This record gives sequence, C-alpha cells and structure tokens, in this order.
Amino acid sequence: MANEGSGSVKVVDTWKTRLALLMGPLIYGAYPVITKVALNDGVNQLVFCVYRDLIGLLVLSPCAFFLERQKRPPVTKHLLFSFFLLGLIGIFGNQLLYVLGLKLTNATYTAAAQPTIPVFTFLFSAIIGTEKVNLLRYEGMAKVVGTIICVSGAISMVLYRGPVVIGNSETGMDHVTQNSSGLLMDGLKDIGIDPFSVGVICLIGNCMCMAVYLSIQAKLLKKYPTNLSLTAYSYFFGAVLMVIVSIFMTDGITDWTLTPSEILAVLYGGVVASALGYGLLAWGNKIVGPTVVSLYNSLQPAFSTLLSLIFLGSPVYLGSILGGSAILVGLYMVIWGSYKEKQADANQVIPCDSCVSEPLIHKTTLC
Repeated sequence: MANEGSGSVKVVDTWKTRLALLMGPLIYGAYPVITKVALNDGVNQLVFCVYRDLIGLLVLSPCAFFLERQKRPPVTKHLLFSFFLLGLIGIFGNQLLYVLGLKLTNATYTAAAQPTIPVFTFLFSAIIGTEKVNLLRYEGMAKVVGTIICVSGAISMVLYRGPVVIGNSETGMDHVTQNSSGLLMDGLKDIGIDPFSVGVICLIGNCMCMAVYLSIQAKLLKKYPTNLSLTAYSYFFGAVLMVIVSIFMTDGITDWTLTPSEILAVLYGGVVASALGYGLLAWGNKIVGPTVVSLYNSLQPAFSTLLSLIFLGSPVYLGSILGGSAILVGLYMVIWGSYKEKQADANQVIPCDSCVSEPLIHKTTLC
C-alpha cells in the first residue's frame, strides 16, 4: 500500500510502522479494564462516548490542521460523505456498541471478541478490492493460513488457561455486572432475553463496524492520503452523531456528572485510545493495509495479560504463552505474504516503459 516513493515507504514500512502497530494493542489492552471501572461506577454509556469523542476531536483537530496544512487535498462532496460514513460506522457505531457490550459482559469477554476483527476485515477488504488474495500462489495461502492461526491463537488465550507458568494462583476473578437498567434493557428482560446475550451481540457488531471502518478507510486513504485529517473529519461526524443521540437519551445534568475514576477513564479514552490510537491505526492502514493492521489487534489479549501481570499481579498461564506464540507465527506469515505480493506487483510494473508517468503514479498510489 505504498503511497509515496518506494524507497521511503520501504524505510517507513520497517520498524516505525511495526512499532506504531504494536502500540495499538497495548493501548487497547488497557482500555477495557480502565473503562470497565468507570462503567461499574454507573457512568452513562452515551455520556462516556460523548466525552471521549469530544476530547479526541479536540486533540486531533489542531494536530491535523498544523501538521498537514501544506499537503491536505481539497474536500469534495463525495469525500465529505465518505467522512460521514466513517464517523457513523467507525466512531459512533463502533464505540457505542463496544461500551454497551463491555457494560453487559466483562473485560475478559470483550478482549476475547476483538480477535474476530481480522476475519471480518479480511472478508470486507477482499469484497471491496482493498486486499488481493490469490490462493494459487504461496503468498496468498500464507495470508489466509496466517490469519486463521493468528485469530485461533488469540481466541485460545481466553478459552484455554492451563497451569500457571509465571506468578501465583489467581487471587481474583473478572466478574460480570448485569445491573443494567433503562427502557431497552427492561423491555428485553420482559421478553426473556438475557442482558449478557445482548452484550455479546453488541460486541460482534462492534467488531464488524471496526472491520468495515478499516476497509473503507484504506480505500479512502488512496484518494485522501492525509491520515490525521481523515481521522479528524471522521471524529467530527462521529462526535456530532453521538451528541445528537445523547440529547434525547440522557436524563439531565446528573448523567453528565463524572467521578474521579470516570474522569480518568474518559481522559484515557479521549487522548490515548481515540486521538493516539485512531491516529496510529490510520497511519498504519495507509502503509500496510487493513488486514495487517487488524491482525496486530489480535495481540490485545496478550498485552492485557502482560499489563495485568505487571500492575495487578495476575498470573500468566500456559494458554497465554501458547496463544501468544501462535499470534506471532500468524502475524509473520501474513506480513511475509504481503511483502512477497508487493515484490511481485513491483516486478510487474517495471517492464512497462511506454506507460511513462500516469500509470506508474497510479500504481504507486494504489499499492
């Protein structure tokens, strides 16, 4: 997915991109634990999302304005609609479903659902043509098999624990809070639907929204390559939608009052998870594509385990080590397959001497 000169992209595509993509699961590995504390304190889910999005927008907007002022393309009506679509799916729908799912389930189950994002992303990207897969070549097979191994390893980290390898036996369990109220939850309880089941549906919807967001964003970055500005526009529309809905779904000033722990969670969500996290996602998406970006997200359960060990003293189980190893193997296979595909595409472009500037430029921007 090279957008600029091939030499500079090869440099950027090495350690800088990998480091940025590794920061994503580290950021989001801590996010469900911090957010769960705020939700347990009783913060309104919509209010939490509104504060998070507004803070994220306040951080992203000046950064995008000053850092990309000289290279930002003009905005057309078609681009505005695309920004609105990204805001609707990737900001409004994605975050709201995530918080609702986390509220109705628990942090462990939420982390377990996230590895399904690469599967959905791979499917959506292949459908819209962002990701090319040739199962008759070793590269294509490596990407498919690597995706399966990566997702399987992430899911196994939650489904299989095994004996304790590092640390002492577990002293506490992650429990579910299902004391949800409101017209929707009361109505679902009346017809016999368990809130936990609703939470699972919300998490599946959250993963699908994130997959669609990454797939559409990768395609749009070819037309609008300023990733910070694209993310800021998306956050603008997402925040507007969140504010409009919250006006009709909150019960007055009491819902907008935050406790100290809720303020900490909102600040982390706005500054770190929104501004920094989404900015890194867009930058990585521009360079390596949606499937590789989403596969790095499979490391989230591994980082959650590591952070729990360091800050909470939670033990590390054999299942976590085996699952983490599988994730690394799967990631390597997908990255190797993507690299080989880029090499093959580059070799196909070189012999064309008559197609001087136009085709070569298009080929570079579309890779």
